[in-house]
Amino acid sequence: MEVRENETRRSNVRFNGNDIALAAKMLDALTNTIDIIYYLMDRGDERSFVVMLVSAENIDVKAVLEQEKRDTDILFEIVDVIPVYAVICQDTKIDGGYHFAERLLRHMKADEADDIYCTELEVRTTTHNIKYVIFKVLETFIQSKVDGRSGEVVFKSLN
Repeated sequence: MEVRENETRRSNVRFNGNDIALAAKMLDALTNTIDIIYYLMDRGDERSFVVMLVSAENIDVKAVLEQEKRDTDILFEIVDVIPVYAVICQDTKIDGGYHFAERLLRHMKADEADDIYCTELEVRTTTHNIKYVIFKVLETFIQSKVDGRSGEVVFKSLN
């Protein structure tokens, strides 16, 4: 299929139909949990958290995540064309989230997984709209796929 000229002019990520469906599923799955974490952050019980999106082929991603995550991490299976998993890592800063993602990638590579995509978004404040947080991590995930960054941890931070 040929790319139309007007589709090549955009410098930002363009969501296709599957991406929008995934965004809707993510909103349904993650919104209430992030709202609770925001409440805990406002109370002073939480400092920051990380939202991770990960997908891979030829491996049971859910089993790997369940094995590697902490008891305080919250796992969500978001069914799509290729299953995508979201993990909310409570009380986690940039270094802890990055090391967790690196450990996951090492495990998946050792098990010969293909097309591994992993993005993380650190959230340090409750000033961001919850939908914005979800869309930002998804946008980062989509951009990592467009850029062919398989096997890398793509990490962003919201201040």
